[in-house]
Amino acid sequence: MRLSVENVVDSAANAWDLLVGGGVADLSRTPSSIIDEGPQRTVRRYRPPNRPRPMRHAPVLLVPPLAAPASCFDLRKGCSLAEHLLARGYPTYLVDYGPISFNDRDLGLEHWIDDVIPAAVRRVSENSDGQSVQVVGWCLGGIMSLLSAAGNRDLPLSSLALIASPFDFEKLLLAGPIRRLGDLTGGRLVSGLYRALGGAPATLVSLGFRATALDRYVTKPVWIAQNLSDRELLAHMEAVDDYMANMLAYPGRTFGQLYHRFFRVNELAQGKLELTDERTIALDAVDQPVLAVAGKSDVLAPVDAVLALEGLLPNAAEVETHVAPGGHLGVLTGRSAMNTTWNYLDDFLARHDTAKPIPQKVAA
Repeated sequence: MRLSVENVVDSAANAWDLLVGGGVADLSRTPSSIIDEGPQRTVRRYRPPNRPRPMRHAPVLLVPPLAAPASCFDLRKGCSLAEHLLARGYPTYLVDYGPISFNDRDLGLEHWIDDVIPAAVRRVSENSDGQSVQVVGWCLGGIMSLLSAAGNRDLPLSSLALIASPFDFEKLLLAGPIRRLGDLTGGRLVSGLYRALGGAPATLVSLGFRATALDRYVTKPVWIAQNLSDRELLAHMEAVDDYMANMLAYPGRTFGQLYHRFFRVNELAQGKLELTDERTIALDAVDQPVLAVAGKSDVLAPVDAVLALEGLLPNAAEVETHVAPGGHLGVLTGRSAMNTTWNYLDDFLARHDTAKPIPQKVAA
C-alpha cells in the first residue's frame, strides 16, 4: 500500500512524540475538589467546565475496584467517563481509596462494603442537597456497590450501574486452576503467600493484568508500526499502558476473602456473601433498578459471568443487561464504549434520575 505524504508526516510526528517528546495522550485529569475524607476514602466532586450545562440531574458516584487506580473513569482527555457525565449535566463524584500498604493488611471487604462506600454515598447525597445517588461501579467496584446496597438498606440510592462485574466465578477461565490449586492444598499455599506479603503487592497485580493481554504486548512493536499515523489510536494505547503500570495492592484480608469466597466457594453465584462469621449479605435485598454491561472480549469478567447477575436480583425494580464491544477496561472506557456502554448508561441514568428539573428563567 502506498503511503501519502500526509501519512508520512503524521507518522514521523507521532514517532517523535512517542519516543522523544512527552507522548501523544493528554493524561491530565478532569479538575476536582475534595468534599470528604476518611480511612481509605477520598470523595471528590469533579468540577464542570467553564461554561457548564445547568446541573439539573441527581448526582452520580463513580466507584472503582480495589487495586486499580481511580483514574479508570478519567483515563484521558477525550475518552473520560467523568468528562462525559459532566457534559451531560450530572453532578459527578468519585470515591478514591488511595494506595494500600502493608499496614492495611487486616482490612476486609466489610470495610469497603459497610464503611467506605456507604459513607461516600451519604456524603455525596448531602453535598447534592439530599438528592438520591446513582452509582456507577466498574469490576469489583460494581460488586462492592451492589453488596453495599443490599447490606445497608437506608442508603439514599436510586439506581446502580455495574460494568464488567462478574457474579459467577465458575465462568472465569482463571477460576478453574485457582480452585484446583485450592483443593490440592486446602487453600493453604495461597493463604500463606498473601499473609506473608500482607496481600497482593501492586507489582504482582500489574503483572496479572498484563498477563491477560500477553499477545498485545508481544505484538505491540508491529502494531505501533502499522498504526503510526493514527494519533488517536496511539493516544489510547499510551493511556492504557500508563494505567496498567500504576496498579495498586490488595490488602491481605480482602485478598483472602476474594480468594476463598469468590473463587473457591463461588458464593456470589448463590446470591449471597458471608462477610464475617456473624454477617451474611443476600442480594435479594436489592430493590433498586440495576444495569449490568459485559465486555464481549473480556477475559477477566466474561459475558456469562457478568450476566449471571440477572438471576440473582428477584426483588430489583429492574435488571437491564447489555453486551458491548471491548475487554475488561475497554468496555468501560475504550473508544467504542462511547457509542455503546456510555449510551446504555445515559439512557439508564436518565430513566432513574429522581432530581426535579430546575425551573428556567423567563426573559422579561
